[in-house]
Amino acid sequence: MPRFTLNQLRAGLHRYLERRRSRRQLATLDDRLLRDVGISRAQVRRESRRLF
Repeated sequence: MPRFTLNQLRAGLHRYLERRRSRRQLATLDDRLLRDVGISRAQVRRESRRLF
């Protein structure tokens, strides 16, 4: 059974929260901005459905 330190758990939680925040922000971009960064609306939907 794997053992994790408190720092590893904290770092994992931080990564999860940061990814969740980034995905939510990505979902708020309009189509013009998505074109600017080279991401389609379908890619945004797929990314926003991802868990961790």
